[in-house]
Amino acid sequence: MSKETMAVRPGGPLGGDFSAGTLRILPLLVAVVVYGLLFGTLAAQKGLSPLETALMSAIVFAGASQFVAVEIWTSPPAVVLLGATALMVNLRHVLMGAALAPFLKGWSRGQVYGGLFFMADENWAFALQRSAKTPLTPGYYFGLALPLYAGWIACTTLGAIFGGFLQDPARYGLDFAFTAVFLTLLTGLWKGRRSFLPWGAAALAAVAGHLFLPGVWYIALGGLAGALVGALATPLPKPQEQADAA
Repeated sequence: MSKETMAVRPGGPLGGDFSAGTLRILPLLVAVVVYGLLFGTLAAQKGLSPLETALMSAIVFAGASQFVAVEIWTSPPAVVLLGATALMVNLRHVLMGAALAPFLKGWSRGQVYGGLFFMADENWAFALQRSAKTPLTPGYYFGLALPLYAGWIACTTLGAIFGGFLQDPARYGLDFAFTAVFLTLLTGLWKGRRSFLPWGAAALAAVAGHLFLPGVWYIALGGLAGALVGALATPLPKPQEQADAA
């Protein structure tokens, strides 16, 4: 087997790809520290113990839905309401998974399911960037995902332990940390003029949903509007192009 084949084969050596993914995600972990400590602080203020906070982060692993869950947390918790809210917030993962699926060909079933569990906005964006240049291997993907997963659990737990020392995180602007991260990720996903229409539609739908609808429907509406406009704005391949692709 040639070196070139080994380099692109999904089941090939994972060490180099894993290290490359880890190095790619490391700068982002700085923001994860701030964001995780913030969540842990808010969780502690709602009465969650460090162990409960760690378990939520390990099982759910979705920052946005965890923040929303903590915001509506009651004692005892309203399980149905929490579950429905988390599902609503994470509906965007359906679209994210659909966008990533074409680049997972050749992965084993376990790798695909594991990759979907560890999928977060940040490693998803970096994975798409990678797949535009070279085949996306499991090693690279899990190099992105596992440090992010471990860092999120560790930082949210620390935030719950030491949350009493940070009474109002927003006072220091720490609540803006992940907004800044997402803006940075967007610059890497910009593909010129063809990105304008779906991004604009997503932004308008999300703002309208936030203004006129209760709860967090604006997240799902923004994702669905962007996906729909993106699909409609993408020209269908000509018959000759379809034949060439086949």
